[in-house]
Amino acid sequence: MGQHTLDPEDWGSFRDSAHKLLDAAIDKMKSNKEGRVWNPLPENMKEKLQVDLPSSGLDHEALRTKLAEMLPYGVGNTHPRFFGWVHGAGNPGSVFAEIASSAMNANLGGRDHGGIYVEKQVIEWSRQMMGFPEGASGLLVSGTSMATIIACKVARDSRLGSQCRENGVGNVPLVGYVSQQAHSCIARAFDLLGLGSGALRKIPCHSDFSMDIDALQKAIAEDRSQGFEPFFVVGTAGSVNVGAIDDLDALAELAKAENLWLHVDGAFGATAILSKTVRTRLSGLERADSLAFDFHKWLHVNYDAGCVLIRSKEKHLQSFSGRAEYLTGVNKGLAAGDLWPVDLGPELSRGFRALKVWSHILEHGVDKLGACIDENCRQAAYLGEKVEQADQLELLAPVSLNIVCFRFLADDHSDLDTLNREIVIELQERGIAAPSTTFLEGKLAIRVNITNHRTELHDLDLLLTEVQNIGNELAG
Repeated sequence: MGQHTLDPEDWGSFRDSAHKLLDAAIDKMKSNKEGRVWNPLPENMKEKLQVDLPSSGLDHEALRTKLAEMLPYGVGNTHPRFFGWVHGAGNPGSVFAEIASSAMNANLGGRDHGGIYVEKQVIEWSRQMMGFPEGASGLLVSGTSMATIIACKVARDSRLGSQCRENGVGNVPLVGYVSQQAHSCIARAFDLLGLGSGALRKIPCHSDFSMDIDALQKAIAEDRSQGFEPFFVVGTAGSVNVGAIDDLDALAELAKAENLWLHVDGAFGATAILSKTVRTRLSGLERADSLAFDFHKWLHVNYDAGCVLIRSKEKHLQSFSGRAEYLTGVNKGLAAGDLWPVDLGPELSRGFRALKVWSHILEHGVDKLGACIDENCRQAAYLGEKVEQADQLELLAPVSLNIVCFRFLADDHSDLDTLNREIVIELQERGIAAPSTTFLEGKLAIRVNITNHRTELHDLDLLLTEVQNIGNELAG
């Protein structure tokens, strides 16, 4: 009986097919600025994907064809007129790292191998980037949602003591605080950790959509008077609706005075610390007890790649470390190493996402990455000015960072919310642009997020022209 293996029988044929697929992928990336923004998957392809579980396999040439067929049908975020959600645009250089990572097939849960040292270097660079103190801890994760869960758990365990890992939260009525503009992943983290999303108080915002610190102070006092135990406050560095930044210095002072854990949700906005024009507005970020941010948003590392930083390595370890006997470290051999990623988060099996982050920073350097952020902020300011100059458009929020919220006006149209929603759908389905919608003070807004290094001013001019053309077409 022959040996069963998953390796190619013909490595030469495998290499030829791999080269063809790489060429197709590069052609796709080279044309990212061209054509439609979003291509919906055709119905016949949807049907072809609905097949029974295969009992036998394809040769590599047939497999290459199937993979190449999928290349045009992404979400559209590589196109310069993808404005809807805070998605990074990716970069071609990540292909290098993905090839190397696939060939290595490394598990970054632990053990003494090259990938562990790459991730430690990325965490050290992240610490330096964000101004956290020497000795701070961190971990690469799928994104800010997972980073937030980790940070919340360390905060919870820090308040209740490590015994809560075994005994649970008990009857301690812990409560936390976020602004009304905070991301939903924080409430989800409270839910998953057994604190309950109802234990998260939403604090009103100022007219610039930043948290009202006075209202926060009152909410803390009110909760204490009713027997609750405040322990956690979240500052937002770049809100998902409008890009607002809370007063992080003021929050750091309040957290210190009130004995609260300060977490910063910096999913995309924290990386503006590399910007020359925005970084001063992030003052206080370095004072946080924990920070969550993504590399795959405004730094354009290909999905997925997020990061959590924890100020106290000791508290981080106390919240997660507890190796099984077979994972106990030694001084020599493959099981060596005094600190593994499994000691810092919930996953035992972890991909080598650190390689593409490390490679990306080496390829471009932080100066160039920061310059791309500055350019997006200038573009957002430009778009905001153009909206204010247009008679048929209304700006619905100050342009704080890289997000512009506005709507189309039609005097004889009774339902502007529906009209603007239909404008956005038409822009998407015609392949012109892909903004999204949100609600601000009861009004539906066309929301334009600019986190794309390929976007140019003529893309924004085209967007506004088509918003007005389609708006008049639908209203008429």
